[in-house]
Amino acid sequence: PRSVPSVSPQVGSYRDISYESLSLFWLLEPRIEILVLGTGDRVERLHPAVLKQMRACGIAVEVQDTPNACATFNFLTSEKRVAAAGLIPP
Repeated sequence: PRSVPSVSPQVGSYRDISYESLSLFWLLEPRIEILVLGTGDRVERLHPAVLKQMRACGIAVEVQDTPNACATFNFLTSEKRVAAAGLIPP
């Protein structure tokens, strides 16, 4: 049997974003092309290892402040891109 990672929805801050907290996104079908992350009021830097691990899974990650992340997600889906969003309220 295929092992399934545990998924923790407990992300209250950009500091809580980890490869494990993003594991839900690489389980989705159809496979997403891009994950848009909204980090609240400001754009925050994620650990480079997290971004590298997501790229290794074939998922591009765009990190923005949450209002812009919402707009980017809406644009991507209007262009028929397979996208997902993880949003922390501002």
